[in-house]
Formats: sequence, C-alpha cells, structure tokens
Amino acid sequence: MTTTTPKYMAVQGAALLIAAGFVVLGVLGFIPAVTPAGKLFGVFAISGLHNVLHLVSGFVGFALARTYAAARAYFLGGGLVYFALWLHGWLMGSRLLPINGADNWLHFGLGFVMLLLGVTLAGQRDPTKRRRPGQRKPKDA
Repeated sequence: MTTTTPKYMAVQGAALLIAAGFVVLGVLGFIPAVTPAGKLFGVFAISGLHNVLHLVSGFVGFALARTYAAARAYFLGGGLVYFALWLHGWLMGSRLLPINGADNWLHFGLGFVMLLLGVTLAGQRDPTKRRRPGQRKPKDA
C-alpha cells in the first residue's frame, strides 16, 4: 500500500471556503435588494469600500490557498487584520469605515476563527515537504 500526499491539505480547503465566503459577502454588499438602508441583511453597515475590502480578502484567500504555508499565513495574517478592524471599531467607531456593533462583533469573530484555523489546521509541520534523509518519522505517523 502506498501513501500519497493529498492535493489539498485541510488548511488549504478551509482557506478556499473562507475566501469564497468573503467574495460572496463582498458581491452581496453591492446588491440593493440585500442591503436595505445601507445594511447587509438589514444588520451589518456597509459601504463600497467595505465591500471592496471583503472582495480583496476573498481574492487574497484564493491566491494563498495554493500552498500549505501560504494558506496558514492567510489565516494568521487575516485573523490579525480582522482583530485590528475590531479594535479600530471598538476604539474609534466608524471613522474609516461605516461600522456598527454587529460589524464589530463580526470582525472579532472572523479574527478569532481565522487565527484558530491557522493554528489548529496547520499543525506544526508542513506535511507537503519531504523530510531530509536521516530525519526521524514522527511517532504518530
């Protein structure tokens, strides 16, 4: 029986799913029927810039999901960015972007989930890289 490395690791698949979610949200933000009174689903404050930021987050995720290490970096970096947006909204209100309380907690949740995915799905070793000769196999493999 031979083993092969899967084409996509879990962290890469999750990056593709999160990126797709960001793109969908970014597109929905531009549809007037979904954004009555300037709020996505009637809850989250939006603007053109806010929608573009979600689209950029999605496209960056698609690009970085190509490799294991880049997908992990997407989650860790993106998580920090969304925590920074949460802090910005909490400390400064809506000076740069129209942010309300729902947006603020959504940014906190996104930051937390992205960091959690970057840490838990990625593990400690890139399984797509070959071990050097003489390097021992991990005990659980």
